Amino acid sequence: MSKANMTTLCYIEKDGAYLMLHRVKKQNDENSGKWIGVGGHFEAGESPEDCMKREVYEETGLVPCEWSYRGIVTFVSDEFGTEYMHLFTVSRFEGALRECDEGVLEWVPVPLVNTLPAWEGDRIFLKLLQTGAPFFSLKLVYRGETLARAELNGKAME
Repeated sequence: MSKANMTTLCYIEKDGAYLMLHRVKKQNDENSGKWIGVGGHFEAGESPEDCMKREVYEETGLVPCEWSYRGIVTFVSDEFGTEYMHLFTVSRFEGALRECDEGVLEWVPVPLVNTLPAWEGDRIFLKLLQTGAPFFSLKLVYRGETLARAELNGKAME
């Protein structure tokens, strides 16, 4: 059995928009062509907050000042294994936006985020973020790039 990955994903908010990353620069990228928040893999000894702050700074040049820990998303994939993603939103930050080596960063108005090419399951947790859902656990099971099953707080979703 392979080891599960631990990651963070963060949606930085400003003036009714999320900072989105269009993944178009990295070779062999499972997220190639998709729009996602910013984040990445834990390093040894990091808490979810440590990882989120480091990844946001590395990918954007921004330093989170106020954030909310919104949920945990468990991805199960027949292609990519299992990933536990800690989901954050940032409402206040400092610093200047810089270029990202993994893709193109763009402020996207929140109502338009769900129109961008993305994983099907991302639309579920983005809706939970946008509607102010309390801390949640979301399990997303993929067969290839197809979402086969979704469970919110341990219960199957329609």
